[in-house]
Amino acid sequence: MRIETDCVQAGYNPTNGSPRVLPIYQSTTYKYDSSEYLGDLFDLKAEGHIYSRISNPTLACVEEKIAKLESGTAAMLASSGQSAIFLAIANLCGSGSHVLSSSKIYGGTINLMDVSLRRLGIEISFIDPDAGLEEIRGAIKPNTKLIYGETISNPSLVVLDIEKFAKAAHENNIPLMIDNTFTTPILCRPFEFGADIVVHSASKYLDGHAVALGGVVAESGKFDWSSGKFPGFTTPDESYHGLIYSKDAPNTPFITKARVQLMRDYGAIMSPHTAFLLNLGLETLHLRMERHSENALIVSKFLESHPKIESVNYPGLESNKYHELQKKYFPKGSSGVVSFNIKGAKADCVKFMDNLKLAAIVTHVADARTGAIHPASTTHRQLSGAALKAAGIGEALIRLSVGLENVNDIIEDIENAL
Repeated sequence: MRIETDCVQAGYNPTNGSPRVLPIYQSTTYKYDSSEYLGDLFDLKAEGHIYSRISNPTLACVEEKIAKLESGTAAMLASSGQSAIFLAIANLCGSGSHVLSSSKIYGGTINLMDVSLRRLGIEISFIDPDAGLEEIRGAIKPNTKLIYGETISNPSLVVLDIEKFAKAAHENNIPLMIDNTFTTPILCRPFEFGADIVVHSASKYLDGHAVALGGVVAESGKFDWSSGKFPGFTTPDESYHGLIYSKDAPNTPFITKARVQLMRDYGAIMSPHTAFLLNLGLETLHLRMERHSENALIVSKFLESHPKIESVNYPGLESNKYHELQKKYFPKGSSGVVSFNIKGAKADCVKFMDNLKLAAIVTHVADARTGAIHPASTTHRQLSGAALKAAGIGEALIRLSVGLENVNDIIEDIENAL
């Protein structure tokens, strides 16, 4: 089936007389006919669910759908995007490990890495996503376990050259992890360009309605874990019956380990009701991403021609420095997020924000309704001036999440506020 059909149909296949719509399995517990069967579940010799802190039938259907949309082998839902990123990194890294990350990523992820992961003994380095291949190679250390980046960075909208970073990673037997929140698999599937792990804040476009907080991790199933850098995948896990993930789950070693080891211990699972809401959003994802991208391109062209705007950053614009990468990695559209700089000072940005009527001032991004935020004074206010500059965020930067309203109404609202 094509991806549009998978948005609607994949994951849940009702049999004769079953509910047409994916049910909410609101149960923590499952019944078994024998102790032997339950033992086989613990040993991964049988398919089923042990406890809803680890897996649940509603979640399993949505995970299967997302894995298929991303052209991966498996996915795991988590309670938030941040928890998904943490679990994915913790699945690879422990004290003494090193992570090389793009410097142009979401401020919350920078804080997760630069503060919380450092406290756990994980070393973090940040590199400009526009760095050349040799510079990336030079930043990799013997203890580097992961390279991390965002398809389109939030909020600076830098487009990552996925193949370049994948090449540097794979030369050193390191997986590449990509946050694909802004493009979603409708516009870009990073696995097709060499990424090994994909994460999402499912609270954004995947849900699309700002009602379901969640995250997701997916794996390509193609990474070779046998180099010796990752003994957790090639040696027996004594905390889980001596399972060897690369041997006992050869197509899904990363997600299997993340689920039965990390999710088991940290318990950051998504609720069944949230997964149900997420699935409703996924059913229209292909339609929404087309309209978000269409509206955002029209709005960005309007802003580009406005005398009160200093600069506009949107990869879909022909004038954008990342336009060639956009055409390579997501030619069907650049999603709905536009960033722009107003001529003037921070006070002018605040005045503009307060004058908006249709567009709401919200910390959220990437849902059906148009929203705006001033990152330097809100989402990224915890960062120093140097860190803000490194993240590509100036004091006059506005992040606009273009919604699904009539695009002329959106433009008129912006024009009146300006």
